[in-house]
Amino acid sequence: MSSTLRRRLIAPAAALGALSLVLAGCAAATEEPGAGGDADCAAYEQYGTFEGESVELYATIIDVEADAMVESIADFEACTGIDVEYVGTQEAETQINVRAAAGDAPDLMIIPQPGLLQRLVADGYVVAAPAAVEANVDEFWSESWKGYGTIDGTFYAAPLMASVKGYIWYSPSDFEENGYEIPTTWDEMVALTDQMTERNEGPYRPWCVGFGSGDATGWVGTDWVEDAVLRTAGPEAYDQWVTGDLAFSSPEITEAFDLVGDILLNPEYVNGGFGGVDSIVSTSFQDGGLAILDGNCSMHHQASFYEAQWGDGVTVAPDGDIWAFLTPPIAEGDPSAVTGGGEFVAAFNDREATGALQAYMSSDTWANNRIALGGVISANKGLDPSLAGSDLARQSVEILQGEDTIFRFDASDLMPAEVGTSSFWTGMVDWVSGNRSTSELLTFIDSTFP
Repeated sequence: MSSTLRRRLIAPAAALGALSLVLAGCAAATEEPGAGGDADCAAYEQYGTFEGESVELYATIIDVEADAMVESIADFEACTGIDVEYVGTQEAETQINVRAAAGDAPDLMIIPQPGLLQRLVADGYVVAAPAAVEANVDEFWSESWKGYGTIDGTFYAAPLMASVKGYIWYSPSDFEENGYEIPTTWDEMVALTDQMTERNEGPYRPWCVGFGSGDATGWVGTDWVEDAVLRTAGPEAYDQWVTGDLAFSSPEITEAFDLVGDILLNPEYVNGGFGGVDSIVSTSFQDGGLAILDGNCSMHHQASFYEAQWGDGVTVAPDGDIWAFLTPPIAEGDPSAVTGGGEFVAAFNDREATGALQAYMSSDTWANNRIALGGVISANKGLDPSLAGSDLARQSVEILQGEDTIFRFDASDLMPAEVGTSSFWTGMVDWVSGNRSTSELLTFIDSTFP
């Protein structure tokens, strides 16, 4: 049959002065490239046939990434007979609670935060994953990734895409022209920053930083702190911090904040191309690193997904316009440790068609299909890294698949919502704005932990 996968993208209408949501795009049934008669259905026979059934897939993914999501599922739809309606809206994280409470939950949702998954499970909206999904996760994912989708011993949601956080973006030509060396320890990174301040004149500063992200402003700062905690205190302390067993005001977490503050709160170090420290909050995370291209800063801390922000005509490669190295360890020889993020696919009913799509999206087949389309990566062990769309993406996949890599999920995404996506985010804004000292900030965040 021909593919009839549809895409609906919903965007907030606040920019137009309204409080409601508007339909930003609605595509009618169209023929997808490579789907329909051209699809090789051998890889999809295990999912069964469901002529006439439909499944709604709900997510925060919009625009170009939504197009790729639609394409990655087209052959599955053509071969199984399931009509998949993809609905993408930036408001999905808040609207899912409204929809579920009203009895209008989607069949599946791509959930961007384990904390949100926990809340939906606690409210009784999400059902346990079927055996086929759990079998795929046992085969293709690490125990830690499975653990993020497991609550109170029950497995609910399979991992999907991933990102490696803690990259330091830079210009190879800038480093070469100025004799800069890639730092191998945190102290070397600070020493390099000091060396760069010799160029401070006009808009130039060594670092450029942007915290701005609408209602989520501040998350960029939490990423800095998470990298520092994992490197200074280690993975066990990191886990205790996430669960609240290690307070923000503890010596371990205070040390990490102090290290980050030595950079972010120093007007000699930031904010190249945008202004002083007080411009960090008003600079969007999308624009945060672009001052490197203008020669107004030399380094920018941001995740692997920031590659998409550099724009057309910018080559991201070791000898290109832009490249990146991982935030270095505290001491040379420390194990490779990275933080990262990812999504999880959860079901709101136990229909067979719902389970079939959920199983496909947890498979190595989907991972390879989606990554081959470019722009994203996954920690799925069945993924062929050579399919990734760039040198950095391939490097990130290899890091995620590395047997010796210490990986920890973004802490703010794992913490209770009252902290991780609330007081931690807003506290970082207050901190860099000078409205709270470090000790005041940490005491404040501790007071919000349930």
